[in-house]
Amino acid sequence: MKFSINKKYFIFLFTVFYSFQIFAQQGFQFAHVTDTHIGSHDADTDLRRTVLDINSNGNIKFVIVSGDITEFGSDDEILLAKQILDSLNKPYYIIPGNHDDNWSESGTNSFKRIFGAETFFFKYDKYYFLGNDCGPNMKMSPGQVPYNHIVWMDSVLKAIPPNAPIIFINHYPLDSSLNNWYDVAGRLKKYNTQLYIHGHHHANGFINYEGIPAIKGRSNLRAKDSVGGYNIVTFRNDSAIYQTRRPGVSTAKPWANIRLFNHNFNADTAKYSRPSYAINEQYPLVNETWRYQHNADIGNGFTLFKNFIITPDASGKVLAFDYLKKKLQWVFQTNGKIYSTPVVGNNKLYVTSTDGNVYGIDAATGKLLWVFKTDKAIVASPLLINNDLFFGSSEGVFRCLDAVTGKLKWQYGGVKGFVKSIPVYNGGKIYFSGWGNEFYCLDAKTGRAIWIYKSGNANRMLSAASCLPVITNNRLFIVAPDRFMTVLNATTGDVIWKHKWDDDWVRESIGISEDGKTVYAKAMQGHLIAVDANADSASIKWKTDNVFGYELNPSVITERKGLVYAMSDKGVIAAFDKNNGSTKWIHKISNTLVHDVQFISDKKLIATTMDGKIVMLQIP
Repeated sequence: MKFSINKKYFIFLFTVFYSFQIFAQQGFQFAHVTDTHIGSHDADTDLRRTVLDINSNGNIKFVIVSGDITEFGSDDEILLAKQILDSLNKPYYIIPGNHDDNWSESGTNSFKRIFGAETFFFKYDKYYFLGNDCGPNMKMSPGQVPYNHIVWMDSVLKAIPPNAPIIFINHYPLDSSLNNWYDVAGRLKKYNTQLYIHGHHHANGFINYEGIPAIKGRSNLRAKDSVGGYNIVTFRNDSAIYQTRRPGVSTAKPWANIRLFNHNFNADTAKYSRPSYAINEQYPLVNETWRYQHNADIGNGFTLFKNFIITPDASGKVLAFDYLKKKLQWVFQTNGKIYSTPVVGNNKLYVTSTDGNVYGIDAATGKLLWVFKTDKAIVASPLLINNDLFFGSSEGVFRCLDAVTGKLKWQYGGVKGFVKSIPVYNGGKIYFSGWGNEFYCLDAKTGRAIWIYKSGNANRMLSAASCLPVITNNRLFIVAPDRFMTVLNATTGDVIWKHKWDDDWVRESIGISEDGKTVYAKAMQGHLIAVDANADSASIKWKTDNVFGYELNPSVITERKGLVYAMSDKGVIAAFDKNNGSTKWIHKISNTLVHDVQFISDKKLIATTMDGKIVMLQIP
């Protein structure tokens, strides 16, 4: 009897040990799918094939989809992606990428509404998986994890048990292509982060970011292949093993095998690159006199009213700060994120929101006066001329309202794509563009289309939608992502000249001199050019030094009292001599995009940044 008991006990121990060994060998698998770009050629077919392939593999427990779900961030593209991914027979966890964020007609609302969130957090086996948004939201610049998602990240990390292994997922790499990479890295290195997973580059690869091992996954698109592809990831024996899968065809041999362990980042004595503010020491006459850090991103520019700085934020609030008292005076809440610049007139403030509404607000108190509802999000900024309020929307509609009553005066429904920028008024005409490679001139009184200029570009991403054009001497100047400066006759829409420089890649940032004789444009190489506004062909007067580095910020260039002011996507404000482009001063206030600069006196200016900063500078 004693022998029988021991024999049964031995069999039980052997079974447990054998089961443990099998588990240790097998671990678990998940699929890493990224850069699906729904809306581009064959993208939906490639994703459907991938979903069918994953569904047929019972070993795959869940799916991670790491950004650039769509090509252009449109509602139709997001809905189609959701429809395809919902046919998975296992859980999937998804985050947006820069294509979903930057060109979003809904102001990034639809992704959250349709998929339920822009972040994710879950535990599988012993591992905690965190996925976060990457931006940039609604303006071309390097990526940026939104400030409110940094706050979310803090709260989630604090909730994870001490020393528990963490896997972090973002669309962007953890380097300077993400403007606040150091904020993310610094947080991850306080915990037991064992792997960083991302997409964006459309290619498989293994990287190390400040001691954090990282994997980037291939795009799901087929490119030049006959089918697309994704990666099957196996976590086994404290390792992550990556294999490329061609759906319905083959699984390649492992191309990466990363050990998963506690890196004890606190013991790391290496010095890593961080944004430098040393340039400020070279111009000591520029001094910061006040700074406010908001708890959400600021999505666009601001307006001044008496001693108020009035700025909207990406959480849907409009905030009025008294810059003399250094305190918040009032807050107005909308029901959607705001990526427009407000305008003020006759003691009233006007702002659009991605909730589809235009609001008329008492500028002194923040009290609602009226609201005008549309059927889709509005990411475009309004323009006030006397009592006429002009704005475009994501419906392909441009409207004029009575600014006193909020009642519709007229609307034009022939816009191709959605409208994003502020319209321009000149001589009874309204000028604006949309994300459809067309530029419009409307009669300001009736809304009748006077002329429509077609750029000829097939790719909608080359539209001049983010450019605030300038007009002088009946000439309309446009710069766009196709890197051309185009000059149109403001009356007829005929092309006067169009030019693309080899060494001066103009994009979306432009301005005009006070005398109207010079047009300024910012080149992607990081310098400004001054162009003769009256010449019959492209003629550059001068160039500045390269003070910005590689540059994408579509901000307005301003001339004031002999100086030309420009801002970068890495927090730099610079002033140049209007006569020769020589640098007068440079000051860095952040490492993210500077939206706007406005002057409250000859010696004081105010600027706002994408990461929620409001800064006052004393200038020479």
